[in-house]
Amino acid sequence: MENFSKPRIVVSKCIEFDSCRYNGQMISSDFVEQLKSFVEFIPVCPEFEIGLGIPRDPIRIVYSDGSPNLLQPNTGKDVTRFMVEFCNSFLDDLTDIDGFILKSKSPSCGIKDVKIHVGSGPAPKETKGPGFFGKAVLEKYPNLAIEDEGRLTNSRIKQHFLTKIYSLSKFRQVKQTLSKKELVEYQSYNKLLFGAYSQKETKELGRIVANMGKFPLNTIFENYEKHIYTLFLKPPKCPSNINILMHGFGYISKNLTKKEKEFFLKTIEKYRNGNVSLSVPTNILKSWVLRYDEKYLENQTFFQPYPDELLSVEDINACDVRDYWE
Repeated sequence: MENFSKPRIVVSKCIEFDSCRYNGQMISSDFVEQLKSFVEFIPVCPEFEIGLGIPRDPIRIVYSDGSPNLLQPNTGKDVTRFMVEFCNSFLDDLTDIDGFILKSKSPSCGIKDVKIHVGSGPAPKETKGPGFFGKAVLEKYPNLAIEDEGRLTNSRIKQHFLTKIYSLSKFRQVKQTLSKKELVEYQSYNKLLFGAYSQKETKELGRIVANMGKFPLNTIFENYEKHIYTLFLKPPKCPSNINILMHGFGYISKNLTKKEKEFFLKTIEKYRNGNVSLSVPTNILKSWVLRYDEKYLENQTFFQPYPDELLSVEDINACDVRDYWE
């Protein structure tokens, strides 16, 4: 299996890095703490960077005169311009980034569900949207893995985030080489994983690789990157994962006894019904791949898209019809 490189992730500094929230506290996140050994974190606190102290009076987004403003009600300060300038400067200086983990509901870092006050007075109306820094991130890096620490407590979202940051990090390294051989290998090793995400995009990626001799290298990689981003927009659904498992099963089944086949198919049904995690049928299949030395399947990232240490026992990746990306 793959030797994983460390993805580069921007994180709100108040999450497990510094007691820099407005109230001088730090946010606890088991996931971020666990990730510290596996990714390269770039911590940032936009509110501190624009000169607001620790602790500090809270800021809020107030929509007036046709635009959002970032105000500190207790002091009467308007810090909109300072925050916009910081966001532009910080994000423009970033290079080789694979994702973001930002503080939920923060008027600076939140990516959704941030309170936006409309109008003034003792009881202004409220709507919701992203914070100033969070919005700037979403606009500048719409294709990267961007989540808040609250959403990452959901196993399906967390596993999609991990798969995406490690897949994009590896592609970023391949793109830097501009090597046809590296791109062919990347496509080959990820074929099953990509198929679980999108058969349509997987076929398009295959066509790009198959026709590399017809276009300049820069054009090839730019086109490939565009379709990689489309492929990873949403996590794979249960039926897609089952299709890939059954595809792999087809390579191995000739070697199995009747009881082994029945056991695997029953496990697939348990996964379909949400009674076991995806890792259960995946690991059964992987054990057979290794036993029967099935070279094509052995190095497929579908079986290990990110380090195993990041998969906790609570991560029950059941068939969930809810879509958290609406």
